[in-house]
Amino acid sequence: MGLLDGKFAIVTGAASPRGLGKATAKLFAEHGATVAILDLNAEQAQAAANDLPGSGHIGLACNVIDKDACQKVADELIAKWGAVDILVNNAGITQPLKIMDIQPENYEAVLDVNLRGTLYMSQALIPHFRGRKTGSVVNLSSVSAQRGGGIFGGPHYSAAKAGILGLTKAMARECAPDGVRFNAICPGFIATDITAGKLTDEMRAMVLEGIPMGRAGTADDVAGCALFLASDLSSYCTGTEVDVNGGSLIH
Repeated sequence: MGLLDGKFAIVTGAASPRGLGKATAKLFAEHGATVAILDLNAEQAQAAANDLPGSGHIGLACNVIDKDACQKVADELIAKWGAVDILVNNAGITQPLKIMDIQPENYEAVLDVNLRGTLYMSQALIPHFRGRKTGSVVNLSSVSAQRGGGIFGGPHYSAAKAGILGLTKAMARECAPDGVRFNAICPGFIATDITAGKLTDEMRAMVLEGIPMGRAGTADDVAGCALFLASDLSSYCTGTEVDVNGGSLIH
């Protein structure tokens, strides 16, 4: 018996084979959900969808910083499925820049994909969720937002991910009367393609030293938390931020 039997879920930025989005989509599918993977490249998105357990999964191209594209994809999936139950705003990019090195184009790229994309995709589905008096949205923030960077992304990444926390709480507050839930996940140091090969052994040792559990997280660690927030197990949770960081923020 899956936790998401009969549910329809959208996961953005989920084509990367070892990313958080793909791991989340896979776990959702294992729990009975039909999943749409959105990414910049339609073929890669469809290939990722074909790779999921079960059948009927879809891969679609969607640039989340394009409001019209988000609406179009949302409408298309609602028409095809009859309903959407879950949205995971996972699409994001990072850049390891120091404060004085952040140029306008860096700011725009990182803020747009992480924060604007989360807003636009949520806006595309909120009327549908409100109409059905149900819906769960899971937004990906980061421990960087809570501790002011210090792992990988630059200050503009911390700002974008902190923005996601504020946006999540405000949307949760506004949409709670309609039965629509918004929650955020704050992963700590997770071994994914984004961080692969970017850290020196020395940096890695320093990062691990700050993690009481003594290991990097995995994409599956984050996916499990997303499954909880997407499912009815968390039916009374909204506006929360869940830390998935091996204890690195205990204070």
